[in-house]
Formats: sequence, structure tokens, C-alpha cells
Amino acid sequence: MGYLIPIGIGVLYVLLMSLIREPHRRRFNAIMVAGAGAAYLSGGGLGGWEFAFAALATYVAFRGLDSWTFIGIGWLLHTAWDVVHHLKGSPLIPFFHDSSLGCAICDPVIALWCLRGGPSLLELLRNRNKQDHRARAAG
Repeated sequence: MGYLIPIGIGVLYVLLMSLIREPHRRRFNAIMVAGAGAAYLSGGGLGGWEFAFAALATYVAFRGLDSWTFIGIGWLLHTAWDVVHHLKGSPLIPFFHDSSLGCAICDPVIALWCLRGGPSLLELLRNRNKQDHRARAAG
């Protein structure tokens, strides 16, 4: 799995999330962080630590209901958990050895977007196009 595909998945995630209006976008992403925190539970690759991580991720996700910063922190925590799983040889998807590595590459893309406040990329592009159009019309 190269490095570009996971980055592309992260960008695609951000674009799709941009379709959801605020404050629903933030709340939905908090739920996604909670789900990501529980992603490794069924594999049990790290034993009881899987439950401890799921509890931590749940707390961070709860705080994320009102804070993009906590959602970003949640994705960074999940990135660290992905790295541990990749190094220990217990991948997220059992039949895809590098799935945890891919997730560890994808998650920081999402985290950076969240730490910037989860803006709608579609709105940013629309506003940029309007500014460009105004600048051309004025010049």
C-alpha cells in the first residue's frame, strides 16, 4: 500500500465531511473518533490494553462533541495506536498486513483538519473562487 492512497483517503474523508453542516459535522466526527477508538477491540492484539484505549478514546470523543481540538487529539491518539499495532504485527484488518500503517498515515490528515476547526473545504473553495472572480472583475 503506498503512502499516497492513505493520504488520499484522508483527503476524501475531509471532503465528504465538508458536505455535513455545522454543528452536525463536529458531532458526527466525535462519533467517528469513538468508533475508531474501538476498531481494534475485536482483534485483541494488545489484550486488556485495547479496553483501556477504547475508554480513553470514548472520553476524548465525548469531549469532542463540543471541541474540534479534542477530535483532532482523538485522531492523533488513534494514529499512535495504529503505529503500535503495526509494530506488534496485529493489523486493523487481519488479512491486510499493512492496514494499520495505512491508517497511521491517513489519520493525521484528518487530525490536522480537525485541529484547524473542521472547516468545510467546499465552502473554502467556493469563497476562494468568489474572491478570484471579484479580483478579475475589478482588475
